[in-house]
Amino acid sequence: MTPTLPETLGVSAQDVLDAGHRLKGLVVTTPLVESPLLNASIGGRLLVKAECLQRTGSFKMRGATNALAQMDDTARARGVITHSSGNHGQALASAARAFGLRATVVMPDDAPALKIELTRAHGAEVVFCPRHAREQTVARLAAESGAVVIHPYETPAVIAGQGTVGLEIVEQCAAASVVPDQVLVCCGGGGLTAGVALAIDRLLPGVPVIAVEPDGWDDTKRSLAAGTLVANDGLTATACDALQAMCPGTLSFSLNRALLAGAVSVDEAMVRHAMRQAFVHLKLVAEPGGAVALAAALAGKVETADRLSVVVLSGGNVDPGRFASVLAGD
Repeated sequence: MTPTLPETLGVSAQDVLDAGHRLKGLVVTTPLVESPLLNASIGGRLLVKAECLQRTGSFKMRGATNALAQMDDTARARGVITHSSGNHGQALASAARAFGLRATVVMPDDAPALKIELTRAHGAEVVFCPRHAREQTVARLAAESGAVVIHPYETPAVIAGQGTVGLEIVEQCAAASVVPDQVLVCCGGGGLTAGVALAIDRLLPGVPVIAVEPDGWDDTKRSLAAGTLVANDGLTATACDALQAMCPGTLSFSLNRALLAGAVSVDEAMVRHAMRQAFVHLKLVAEPGGAVALAAALAGKVETADRLSVVVLSGGNVDPGRFASVLAGD
C-alpha cells in the first residue's frame, strides 16, 4: 500500500481529474494494446499504453496543453519558453500554435535531429546550449523576454495534464473489467510518473506504480532510497535522451516520494530489445526513452508472472537511422 499523499504538495488528484475534463477533444485518447506472444514471454498479461500515438508523438502534449489552456490573455501575450530534449518542446510548440502564442524552446546541442526538426516545424524558435546549462539559459531568456516558463516537469498544470495518462489507464481497464496488479512508468524529471501516480492512488488505491529509468540516469531510484534528492553525474552515455534529467524535480519528487512503490533501472540492451518487441508484436514505434517501462517488464526487472502489468510506452520520436539500427539488432 502506498503512503497517503499530503494535501500540501501543490498538485492534487483533483487537478488531474480536472485536467481530464479540460483536455477532452484536445488530445488523443491513446489505446491500451497487447500481444499474446508478449504475454506468453512474461508469464502474465501485459497492457501497453501507446502514448507514441499521441499528438506530437509523446505524452507531453497532455501537460503542455493543460498548462496553456489555463493561461489568461495577459500571460499568453508574453509567449512561453521551456527547455527540452525534444518531446516537451514539440508539444509546447504545437499547443502554443493552437492557442496563438509565441514559443521558444531551449534544446541541448546534442538533441536528436528529428526532434529539432519537428520542434521547429511546429513553429517554435529553437535556442541551443550545452545540456547542463538548460535551466540557466531558460531563466536568462525568460528574464530578457518576459516569456512564461512552462517547465517540463515542475509546472503543476503540466504534471496534472500528464496524469491524464493514468486516468485513461483506469478507465480502459474498467471497460475491460480488469484491475492492474502494477503500473510501470518511464521517469526522467518525474512529472509523468507523479501525475500517473496521483491518478492511480485516487482511483485504484493500493495498485503499485513503479518508476523506470535508464542505468546511470536513475536519480529517482537513488533519491527514493536516500529519502532526498540525489543527482546524476551525467557521465553515462545513453540513447534515452528524453530521460536525461540531471536530478528529479523538487515538486515531482515530493509527489513520487509519497506515492511510488519503487523504481528500477534498465540497460541499453534491454531498451533496444523492448523497441524491437514493440515494433514486431505491437506495430508501435518507440523511442529509447519511451521504451524503458516495457523494457523493465520484458527483462524481468519486476515480477510479471501471473500478474496484469500496465506499462506506459511514452513516446515514439526516434531518428529513422537509429530505429533502423535497433531493428537490425545493432
